[in-house]
Amino acid sequence: MLTLSTSILISFIVPMTIMLIATMLSKKLTNDREKSSPFECGFDPKSSARMPFSLRFFLIAVIFLIFDVEIALILPIVIIMKTSNIVMWTLSTMFFIMVLLGGLYYEWNWGALQWAD
Repeated sequence: MLTLSTSILISFIVPMTIMLIATMLSKKLTNDREKSSPFECGFDPKSSARMPFSLRFFLIAVIFLIFDVEIALILPIVIIMKTSNIVMWTLSTMFFIMVLLGGLYYEWNWGALQWAD
């Protein structure tokens, strides 16, 4: 019968051996220069690391994140409707949607949603 320490030792050695064998068998022997170089989202990694970044792209990404989070906040409103006062639910939902539409109108008038001039 195995003792507790022997069974713990076996439970560590057997998986380690299997992982070591799998690593040695799956290792590729040829290294491709292109696969070894880092991929930087379409930018040439050999050029300057301090390239100017498009401010319009950043603004569109931030606007997307803001409105994406707002959609995640809108989804539970339907579930809350069953357990809350219908007048308060309607007022709070309309206020929330009006704030969203106001933000969208502001971004539209400011020109942040126009990608190309």
